[in-house]
Amino acid sequence: MTKAAFSALPGASDRIELMQTFVRIVEAGSLSAAAVQLGATQPTVSRRLQALERSLGMRLLQRSTHAMKLTDDGERCFERAKALLANWEVFESDLRGAGEEPEGTLRVVAPHAFGQEMLVGPLAHYLRAHPHVTVEWLLHDRAPDFIADGIDCAIQVGELVDPALVAIRLSEVPRVVVAAPSLLAGQPTPQHATDLAALPWLALRTFYRTDILLTHAITGESCRLPIRPRMSTDSLYATRSAALLGLGVAVVSAWAVADDLAQGRLLHLVPRWHAAPLQIHLVYPYARFYPAKLRRFIDLMRHALPQGVDTRNPLHAAGAESTDRTGQPGSASSPGTLPISDGL
Repeated sequence: MTKAAFSALPGASDRIELMQTFVRIVEAGSLSAAAVQLGATQPTVSRRLQALERSLGMRLLQRSTHAMKLTDDGERCFERAKALLANWEVFESDLRGAGEEPEGTLRVVAPHAFGQEMLVGPLAHYLRAHPHVTVEWLLHDRAPDFIADGIDCAIQVGELVDPALVAIRLSEVPRVVVAAPSLLAGQPTPQHATDLAALPWLALRTFYRTDILLTHAITGESCRLPIRPRMSTDSLYATRSAALLGLGVAVVSAWAVADDLAQGRLLHLVPRWHAAPLQIHLVYPYARFYPAKLRRFIDLMRHALPQGVDTRNPLHAAGAESTDRTGQPGSASSPGTLPISDGL
């Protein structure tokens, strides 16, 4: 964007608002999702986009029924608008005194099993670095009510369901097919995903119930396997325990059974076949200003988890790739073609 083009925009406050709206549209993936996040209507968001395009004299987005795509000018504008807004946020934070030492109580919701095993290490680093902060570490798998429960942020494993939240992708959880050796006693070892249909199953109902989709790691072949589970539960720990007792085949997070596989207590069945990994996101409500305690926690979590969480040491690699659905306070990769609806 040239200085002349930028100077053609309306007043200073309007310039920031138009840029914020444009960036939010791109990050959210649609006008409707951006409207929800901004607390505005879709027509208002559309008018702001059109006003920005008229002021700049260029088309920023190409839209169709099912997708939208940044133009070349739009990509340049998007990157520069993000940098401009980031500098503006730093300016605002400095004026508000947001650079002070974090203090107060941070309330975080995390999945029960994952929050116990994989996230306490990063939490300990956060607490050591910020001695004036206390943390309420709430472990459950239901979606939090941020306002009613006073939750600052939540870590979610699996599908995102609320497009109004800021969502930063932290990592992913590989999943494997496992069973106890006793379950296969006297039976041939399964060679293909379809061979698993004859075995008893366990269902981790949070992620699968009556069928499971497995994909071959090399050929890309997919197989949707119908199952009739002997036991169904919403607990990863209960699923693992039932598998260890030989009650059935299960698809579970690789980190949860790494020791069992290494010690031979469980077998990794059809190892070239796997279920889709579960995405890990840190989510929190959109706001114009975030307290230092939350911003520091977000910064730490963005780098605490490896790209694929498949060991018991979540800090063994730094710099998980992060995709911030809204761009605040993190940054996102350049989008390209964007689906109208949000998804994993």
